[in-house]
Amino acid sequence: MAGLNSRPESSEKHTPHPYLHGNFAPIHRLLPLTDCPYSGSIPQELIGGQYVRNGGNPVTNEELGRDAHWFDGDGMLSGVAFRTDEKGRSVRPAFVNQYILTDVYITSLTTPYLRTPILPSIATLVNPLTSLIYITLRIFRTILLVIISHIWGSQQAIKKISVANTSILYHDGRALATCESGPPMRVVLPSLETIGWFNGQAVEGEEHITSDARSKGFGGTGVFSFLKEWTTAHPRVDPITGELILFHSTFVPPYIHYSIVPSDRHSNATPKLPRLLNAVIPGVSSAKMMHDFGVSQNHTVIMDLPLSLDPLNLAYNEPVVSYDPSGRSRFGVFPRRQPEHTRWFETDACCIFHTANTWDEEVNGPTTGTQTTTAVNMLACRLTSASLVFSAGHIAAPTPKRSTAEVEEEQCRLYYYQFSMTPSSPSSEPPTITHQWALSSIPFEFPSLRANTSMREARYIYGCSSATNFGAALGRAVKIDALVKIDALALIARGKAHPPTSVTGCVDTRSVAQITASTDPTDPIRIFALPAGHYAQEPRFVARRDGVAEDDGWLLTYVFDEAQLDPLTGEAPLDARSELWIVDARGMRDVVAKVQLPQRVPYGLHGCWFEREEVEGQRRWENVRILPERKMRKKGEDGEWEMGFLGAWMAVRNGILKAIG
Repeated sequence: MAGLNSRPESSEKHTPHPYLHGNFAPIHRLLPLTDCPYSGSIPQELIGGQYVRNGGNPVTNEELGRDAHWFDGDGMLSGVAFRTDEKGRSVRPAFVNQYILTDVYITSLTTPYLRTPILPSIATLVNPLTSLIYITLRIFRTILLVIISHIWGSQQAIKKISVANTSILYHDGRALATCESGPPMRVVLPSLETIGWFNGQAVEGEEHITSDARSKGFGGTGVFSFLKEWTTAHPRVDPITGELILFHSTFVPPYIHYSIVPSDRHSNATPKLPRLLNAVIPGVSSAKMMHDFGVSQNHTVIMDLPLSLDPLNLAYNEPVVSYDPSGRSRFGVFPRRQPEHTRWFETDACCIFHTANTWDEEVNGPTTGTQTTTAVNMLACRLTSASLVFSAGHIAAPTPKRSTAEVEEEQCRLYYYQFSMTPSSPSSEPPTITHQWALSSIPFEFPSLRANTSMREARYIYGCSSATNFGAALGRAVKIDALVKIDALALIARGKAHPPTSVTGCVDTRSVAQITASTDPTDPIRIFALPAGHYAQEPRFVARRDGVAEDDGWLLTYVFDEAQLDPLTGEAPLDARSELWIVDARGMRDVVAKVQLPQRVPYGLHGCWFEREEVEGQRRWENVRILPERKMRKKGEDGEWEMGFLGAWMAVRNGILKAIG
């Protein structure tokens, strides 16, 4: 067992890991709500609300080497709440950050002798140099640690392996942190304390939970129920009905399940819609890395792309994660509550990790007057390779499989898809993708939009780019130095009037520099360029209360000035700090306020803006999770435990932990 923690050899093993370095490095100081100074004018619309961003923050940052990935790490929430003074006259922004107290995190802190994370790194699973034996040993180690956590002597049983480190959202009185290796985890606003897992029916730690609600949730029952409760990191909340729509991706057939959780509180959710849990989505033939999906007012779009995530790949001398550029991308479109009626659309190979918006195109029937969907539209960030998955783990992407198809250049662009929903004629013809091309040639990722325009024909999409080499190498620690606003409807109209080449075509071919230099007030693309050496994170939109235009509001984003890094080592000093910038979203030129935070916020993943009504309207809870105090005291330098007649068992337990730690 001594070789469990030995990593595959690499010529790059002494190179600093880009995602454990600089402002990507984790931070371990936890702060309660702490008042922050600011400059500028904070909009009144922010008072009472809170901005929160999620991201992986490894408990340990030592000796991880290549065995670490940007998507690893224990979930840490970093938030700024906008409070007022005692008289309610002036705004007082307050910073808070907390680890999400998952089963894995609590066990990591309360289990002696652990030297490496409990879960295998994604870098281990995707590295083409990793052997089947090594991966098997790492998985066996995880299983053994999970089993030990359920036996006497452990402070926390590992019931879910999710680290809840990817995103956060609000649904029906609950703030939920997400990660696709488990169900969502509820947290408290604004303190960011952890309550418990949400199973689609109830949350551990809430009041008056029935036994039925505890047992009948995501995953259902059976041997593989724990796999079927793994939930997308990007559930969608319908702003009109309040429904929570999500899917569950697993390694075993039928691979994809689907759930809809209705709102008990939403004013427009009448009559009350039924709960749908663990419905099968037919037509997916193998395990896939499926991160996001599309949801319109009436339809759902599942993406079956040629990017597999399957342990069985090892039996065929393939890495667990494998991309096939000669494969086909398949989009399954079905009525929201009828996954059994999925229609599959096929096109060229690609990778999509994030969709921006999905909406229906409808016409009134000439005789009945009822609305009929003629097409489903979707905007998504389309990549032409899977390099992100590998480079985010500091691993060279494997040589692509040979393909007879024309190889597209490396890119990551905002793409428009239109799926025709009219019956095929003849009926044997495959469903048609009417339009598929990029809106702009600039790199574009981490998309978001105004919350109440989601699932409808929204005009503006916000996202991140770079004036340098962002592109498809998003995972190569390329940082965000440009925030982008795209008038999607204007560019779609232009593309339909003068259609670009299908798949590879692009409506607007200008570069980031050309767009930034534009002075045209009607330009469909606006870019906010950060000062040299400053880098942002995914922005979130907050609307002006009495605004008329869709873009009348502000973008919130964390910003870090890398001039604070050590010029020789590139490391961030302990006193390095980030700021929260509030950017005017209409003009995309002015920063109306900057909040100076008491510490830095590492470059992370996804965030959310919580309105005052949401913070104040949270469901009641009985208790929050806390870190348990060790009930055993150490004896001697070798760390053995004094436990009386249970000493023999503890000696065996600790011997195992020492061997596999």
